[in-house]
Amino acid sequence: MTALSEKTPMVPAPDAPVVTTRGLVKTPIVFGVVTVLISLLVAFKAREGDTTFRLAQDTDFFELPEITVPSTASLSTVVVLLALCTAASALLVSRGRRSPLWLVAVFAFLALTGFLCWAAAGEAVPVIGLLGGSIALAVPLVFGALGGVLGERAGVVNIAIDGQLLFGAFAAAMFGTIVGSPWGGLVAAMVAGALVAVVLAFFAINYFVDQVIVGVVLNVLVIGLTSFLFGQVMAKNSEGLNDPPHFDRIPIPVLGEIPVIGPVLFRQTILVYIMYAAVLLVAWALYRTKWGLRVRAVGEHPKAADTVGIKVNRTRYTTLIIAGLIAGIGGATYTLVSVPQFGEEMTDGAGYIALAAVIFGRWDPVRATLAALLFGFATNLSGVLSVIGSPVPSQFMLMLPYVVTIIAVAGLVGSSRAPAADGVPYRKG
Repeated sequence: MTALSEKTPMVPAPDAPVVTTRGLVKTPIVFGVVTVLISLLVAFKAREGDTTFRLAQDTDFFELPEITVPSTASLSTVVVLLALCTAASALLVSRGRRSPLWLVAVFAFLALTGFLCWAAAGEAVPVIGLLGGSIALAVPLVFGALGGVLGERAGVVNIAIDGQLLFGAFAAAMFGTIVGSPWGGLVAAMVAGALVAVVLAFFAINYFVDQVIVGVVLNVLVIGLTSFLFGQVMAKNSEGLNDPPHFDRIPIPVLGEIPVIGPVLFRQTILVYIMYAAVLLVAWALYRTKWGLRVRAVGEHPKAADTVGIKVNRTRYTTLIIAGLIAGIGGATYTLVSVPQFGEEMTDGAGYIALAAVIFGRWDPVRATLAALLFGFATNLSGVLSVIGSPVPSQFMLMLPYVVTIIAVAGLVGSSRAPAADGVPYRKG
């Protein structure tokens, strides 16, 4: 048989969207709306006082000085810069060009800085805690997003990410307690995530059931199953079944003492370091190995892949199982790192946020990771602002992660294209 690399059809790049004027216009519109909202803070809700940004910790090689800026003057300057970014984006669209990623990043940084200058007037913003906590909160989202990318790259929509996270959290708590080791809990969480994936694959691949419906049903099923077992088994013997040991933080020598970067990236738990490795491994496997080529082929053109000898459904099965193993690690984060024990519906819909990260990241593991980190940052930001006494209503703080999700997916994704066979069952012959 001719080698796979010679006969498999070309698989489009993950970021090859169809450029349309409608897709291009979204970015300057979002820029304009955000600029107007922030300018309203200057006009009607200006706050007196200075805002301080703390950038150092005692264990750093050297301490960076605090940055103190006047709230109203800084916010006014930011509004002007945001207006310039909006004008630049509109000019690019008028010429039929897409707003570059660096412009979006600059705009987001300016908008965030201006908002923090206003919200924390008279207070100090712990930048290290804000960024470090964001990474910790984003861990389950990143693992869920990686699982979602793999599934959809193979042509299966994985709505059941939330169920995999929740079942993984439950298994990690129970078996981690039983064996007295967080590593035992981690393995159990991976198996639990894979079990949910097997059920999804069984109905979606073997019986051609609508993948979205199967995923939603699995999420509801896992919620019901874990809630029942929690009430009937765990709650009656918390010490024996719901008191798992936790992973401690592991500072990396030298790297952990670098100002800002060290405390944020290299004073984390082992699951964060596993996350770093998982992102690189998935990206490498998907784009640099024969296995990854097969996965992308069955997600783009399964008929052509079958023609050159690739077992389409087998490839989808194995990819979904691997994706479930990865998502299960994210579930373990809840009960082996974040909280002391399992609680009913403790994922709080994080799987759907992870799915949004997959779309925002254009079905690419690295971009999906960055999107998940953005959503984790939004979640942590709401907590930090509540602690420092921000005037923003608490209800809005709870809404913030989801508002960011909607803006990111609906406003900034543009005309990204999912794998061509995503969600389409393959019937041989």
